[in-house]
Amino acid sequence: MLDVNVVVARTPGKVALETIRLDEGDIPADQLLVKTDFSAISAGTECAWISGNSNNANQKFPFYPGYSTAGHVVRVGSAVKDFAAGDRVIVPWGGHRSYTVVPAERSYIGAHKITDPRVDQKAAALVHIASFPLLGVRRLNIQMGESVMIAGLGILGQIALQAARFSGAAPLFGCDFSPERRALALKLGADAVFDPGEPDFIEQVRAAAGDGVNAVVEVTGKAVALQQALKYTAKLGRVSLLGCTRVPDCPIDFYRDVHLPGITLLGAHTSNRPEHDSRPGLWSEHDDYDTALKFLASGRFDFASLISRTVEPRECPQIYDMLLHTKNPPMGIVFDWRGC
Repeated sequence: MLDVNVVVARTPGKVALETIRLDEGDIPADQLLVKTDFSAISAGTECAWISGNSNNANQKFPFYPGYSTAGHVVRVGSAVKDFAAGDRVIVPWGGHRSYTVVPAERSYIGAHKITDPRVDQKAAALVHIASFPLLGVRRLNIQMGESVMIAGLGILGQIALQAARFSGAAPLFGCDFSPERRALALKLGADAVFDPGEPDFIEQVRAAAGDGVNAVVEVTGKAVALQQALKYTAKLGRVSLLGCTRVPDCPIDFYRDVHLPGITLLGAHTSNRPEHDSRPGLWSEHDDYDTALKFLASGRFDFASLISRTVEPRECPQIYDMLLHTKNPPMGIVFDWRGC
């Protein structure tokens, strides 16, 4: 039997590290046993569920947070042909845990092999998270020379910014209340950044873009940010709804701000992806994993700059308490499971 450490919230707002037992000799024929090396926290989504404010009918406790992990295979099922012990892999939707049993296939929950030795394992822990902003950017079908705004410069926004840059966005803008996040966006390729708290914020953006931006990735998940975005988007522009706006607490004038200017709103939730066959603007998760890994290996993507803290899993109660109750918490936090 194998001791598996796992992060769990048994009641709203209370997170702990617990140990469960796994029979490592009873791996299904088509699956893998993976030892986790690193798992990345997706703070917005995880805290919404941990707090009980996910606005999802399936919300329940205990809740097991975490869904973006990198590890290595320690055992393969008898029917597995394409993986071997020692292979590095991405594990989507596996939770923050020291070991995971995962299907050896390109499915919604299947493992994905990391083949390029240039890919750093800690950066690889962000690859599944990165598939979300890749979807948000792809949905816009950006053409070279179009102006693009990334609204919200957290970890998803910073990855969306890099993806938009290599999709041909010019000029490329970002906005966030945090001066540190705005500075990071400039480092990662933004042409200009804005503070949405400025009284003339919308006028600043429209002027910089030449009467409005062509395309927006809205990644804050705040209704007020979408309200702002509709006001600085150009006529016939489009807005990709990457952020999960769980609380519709801000009114939007759809006639004035959407219908009259002909703005297109594009849902960009990962649940609407094709499982296998990618098509323009809508790629499968595994094809986006391949893209993110290629861009990491070539140096086009910089994920290292997005990681502000690497912590031990036993610190999870303090980490989530900080994320739930601190106004401006660190952006990228990764659990290091190598000692567990």
